[in-house]
Amino acid sequence: MTTTATPETNQIRITRLYDAPVALVWEAWTDLKHVAQWWGPRGFTITTHHKDLRPGGSWTYTMHGPDGKDWPNFARYHEVVPRARLVYDHGATSEDTAPLFHVTALFRDVGGKTELDMTMTLPTPEAATATKAFIKQVGGNSTWDRLAEYLEAETAKRDIFVINRSFEAPIATMFDLWTRPEHFAKWLPPTGFTMEFRRSDIRAGGSAFYGMTNGQFTMYGCVQYLELRRPDRLRYVQWFTDAEEKISRHPGAPVWPEKMLTTVTFTAEGPAQTRVMVRWEPYGNATREEVAAFVAARAGITQGWTGSFDKLEDVVAALPTT
Repeated sequence: MTTTATPETNQIRITRLYDAPVALVWEAWTDLKHVAQWWGPRGFTITTHHKDLRPGGSWTYTMHGPDGKDWPNFARYHEVVPRARLVYDHGATSEDTAPLFHVTALFRDVGGKTELDMTMTLPTPEAATATKAFIKQVGGNSTWDRLAEYLEAETAKRDIFVINRSFEAPIATMFDLWTRPEHFAKWLPPTGFTMEFRRSDIRAGGSAFYGMTNGQFTMYGCVQYLELRRPDRLRYVQWFTDAEEKISRHPGAPVWPEKMLTTVTFTAEGPAQTRVMVRWEPYGNATREEVAAFVAARAGITQGWTGSFDKLEDVVAALPTT
């Protein structure tokens, strides 16, 4: 799960599957040269003042927000089992202040990949609910997305963008909301835009052509579907076009990859909850400058997908209940 908490529990659980060996994921969590590359919400950086990774040891660091605000942090380690288990208190601002929550992080090998299973335990269910809301507000879930991006760069030397969101809907329903044009067009467009499919053949090997408009300006695009594996996987290539479907570039970003590959993975987190993971990356022969423009735009890409996901949540909330 990305971040889940119910009124009946004082825990928030986060699970992710990373395409990297346990040894590397463990190092990414514990070696400061790795940690500095991804720890914290998107746009944040950190400065470590002290780290002693052992039972009874501590980690003192400051997170620097994109708005210039500093966030002091202090963590106390209780269990350290290399490549397997970390248990620590976190959320204190100094050694003299009380922690906000207790963390257990488990690292498991899954066929050469790594499952991260992390549980945050808070004093009360109300505290868990409030913390979940705060994590969403500050974009805290992007921390684990940044880790996926960093691991991909380390293992495959490839720059990607990753974003996750959990939705209160069954996995089959979420798959339909992504693959039926009448649903997809309701939530994907940027705020202020509407979307219309001019044609659609949504199947592996099929394609679609659409327009997005705000009444004054219209963008066009094509989609080539590579894979539809109901209910858990969707892959497609997307590019901008003119009104005659001739390939063009992003109207506001001329130095941008010509084509982008989207991989969507749906994971059931229960009978009525699904985590959606979007992986986005340049496709084909993107130039170094185009890839650099893509990497530099990750913060803006996060905002764009977050806006779409917020609208998707509204669509889910309006679905009839059975």
